[in-house]
Amino acid sequence: MGVAIRTADRGDRELVARLLDAAFQDDPVSGWIFPGAEERRTTHPLLMAAFFDIVLDEGRVDVTEDGTACALWLPVPADDEGGEDDEGGEGGDEDGFAQLREALDPGNERIELIGRLTAEVHPSGRAHEYLWLIGVHPGRQGEGLGTALMGAVLERCDREGVAAYLEASSDRSRELYERLGFEVVAEGPLALPDGPLMWPMWREPRASR
Repeated sequence: MGVAIRTADRGDRELVARLLDAAFQDDPVSGWIFPGAEERRTTHPLLMAAFFDIVLDEGRVDVTEDGTACALWLPVPADDEGGEDDEGGEGGDEDGFAQLREALDPGNERIELIGRLTAEVHPSGRAHEYLWLIGVHPGRQGEGLGTALMGAVLERCDREGVAAYLEASSDRSRELYERLGFEVVAEGPLALPDGPLMWPMWREPRASR
């Protein structure tokens, strides 16, 4: 049976924020940004809601009909100087990261830092689709929902000859993306200061058969 997917709108803000919060509470990068359990519990969902707002304005949010998985995509034009982050803000726009930090958690420099670091490694020059975030509710992981969410966009990328890009935040997600045709960029993983690795990954469009 196929997975029913729809495009989210403003009315889905709370649903998507809650879903992303649940999906990323135990993620290594989220844990690095918010090392304190209380801060992560209170501020992490606000950051997820801010991500939804940014992506909905500039890109596309897909969500399964049952509300258990979502994917946030941003189109990056050719010659763009940087990208957005798997956990972070508008790409190439340090002011955007600074504004997120000021609005959500002024004392937490990592909200701003992660955006700057991932923008530095984001490939430029070619137009591509950027998977900023994809989240599946912890109780539904391993059922293929994430693959289904990505599939429609990647099929369109193949038809139109457009590349795709993302940053994997764990070994498990990196292995999933490799099965979908993504490869770690030549520069290799990004080591967050005193934190985990992130893997910038690029996918060339596959030739239609």
